[in-house]
Amino acid sequence: MTSVLALKDVTVVRGDKQILSHVTWSVTEGQRWVIMGPNGAGKTTLMQICSGYMHPTSGTADVLDETLGKTNVRELRTRIGISSAATASLLPASESVFDAVLTAAHGVNGRWREVYDDVDRDRASLMITAWGLDALAQRRVGTLSEGERKRVHIARSLMADPELLILDEPAAGLDVAGREDLVGRLTLLAEDPTSPSLLLVTHHVEEIPSNFTHALLVANGQVSSQGLVNDVIASEPMSQAFGVRLTVERAEDRWYAHGFKPSRGRRALA
Repeated sequence: MTSVLALKDVTVVRGDKQILSHVTWSVTEGQRWVIMGPNGAGKTTLMQICSGYMHPTSGTADVLDETLGKTNVRELRTRIGISSAATASLLPASESVFDAVLTAAHGVNGRWREVYDDVDRDRASLMITAWGLDALAQRRVGTLSEGERKRVHIARSLMADPELLILDEPAAGLDVAGREDLVGRLTLLAEDPTSPSLLLVTHHVEEIPSNFTHALLVANGQVSSQGLVNDVIASEPMSQAFGVRLTVERAEDRWYAHGFKPSRGRRALA
């Protein structure tokens, strides 16, 4: 199978702080990975490595068969789609939904003097339809609901037909209805054999689409567990990664997690 990511002994140090420590991880074409871990575990830094926006302090990181530090990262980044809070903040609120998706063809935020051909416009229309945005195509991004904006950013991240798609907490800030709509759309994306390899960062097991194949748990900048999703999104590995006793169950193709209740003899509030 074609290699998408090959990280070997990757360490990232900033100042006197070690953010990632000796991370070894590989992803092959067609796999769909969920990445989880406590706040501050190093997930965002890891995704910056995977997207070519950060180089490891030591170790090697091969992304789409290109070694970071030995390749033109500007060209590499055109092959990777990213949807995150950081990328979302760059999009002008006054931009129309159609143009917000279209401009990703040139990797810019906001229309200027770029020239787009019919192929670009057809691709943008396809992405807008796929993510349920037809009725919003001429609306301004700044007028959209949180769920609508999330779908715009994902459609935009797919505009350039990437080989790798990174979704960093795409359901953050959504209500239950918005979350369920997004999970359903991600499920359809994951089952499409023409879709790119997927990396999904989330804090909640309920947000994992049922057809994702693998999982990576990160804790204290290190890999806590990795492998097939059913083996990793389970009580013991999750408890170890998060440092609390968790019961993780799967029912009707969705995961659920809960902690242990405190003893009845203790008051919840002082």
